[in-house]
Amino acid sequence: MRALAGTMRAELIGLGGVVERNIYLTRRYIWWDVAFMVWTIANTLTIVFIAKGIEATGGVIDVNRATTNLLIGAVVWAYLGILFEFMTETVAWERWEGTIEYTFMAPLSRAMHLAGAGFFAVLYGLIRALILFVIVAFFFDLELPQADFLAAFVVLVIASLSFIGIGVMTAVLPLISPEKGAQLGFVAQGMLLVVSGVYYPVEVLPRWMEWISVISPATYALDGIREAILEGQGLSTMWDEIWPLLVIGVVSAPIGLAIFRRGEQYAKKHGKLKRSG
Repeated sequence: MRALAGTMRAELIGLGGVVERNIYLTRRYIWWDVAFMVWTIANTLTIVFIAKGIEATGGVIDVNRATTNLLIGAVVWAYLGILFEFMTETVAWERWEGTIEYTFMAPLSRAMHLAGAGFFAVLYGLIRALILFVIVAFFFDLELPQADFLAAFVVLVIASLSFIGIGVMTAVLPLISPEKGAQLGFVAQGMLLVVSGVYYPVEVLPRWMEWISVISPATYALDGIREAILEGQGLSTMWDEIWPLLVIGVVSAPIGLAIFRRGEQYAKKHGKLKRSG
């Protein structure tokens, strides 16, 4: 019995040690955990605001229009997700392949390095978005007699500049935090999901969230694409959506590049460039 009690005591001490270690690790990265909690809250709010959006229409729904509206939101959201994935994981992929030091020492400016990653992400994302829209629309047999798909495509391309600028900002996260930086990029994506009216009009949001939606490029991209597909509006009538996208793109791209350069300097100074954890 004494031997059994000693064994159990040793096992329980080991169990307590593991729990204590994980407590210390959680405390070490507590702000990352807070950020992930924000992302969880954002996803939950998105679901709830869909109901508010239905209420805002008086509960009377045009099924074809509502389905198309949600489909556009889902496709743009998927496209935005691809851009964020490629940009945020640019550094992570280099680490996985063991080429990060060679890439960062290559005779190529950082602007061209990130622009190349962004350009590929746009091409790949557009192809996926087109396939996704066609397949899902076929399942629901949607009627879109007034749709101006060319105008919708142009708006999405213009919006891509803004998305890439924000993506470059999130691309720095794996540099400064090899442990959880990549995941935090998707938190930023989730925040855009809540405030940009992906699945519901931004008017149902609290006033302070409406203010945030004003600086989200996804807000204008979604409005422009929906106007083109649902109402048949051309580019000449969508200047109110296009000019904010151009402004946000022109501003976010250099800011994103400056943030990435600072992050690169920090990573090199603190030996985080090649770390995987």
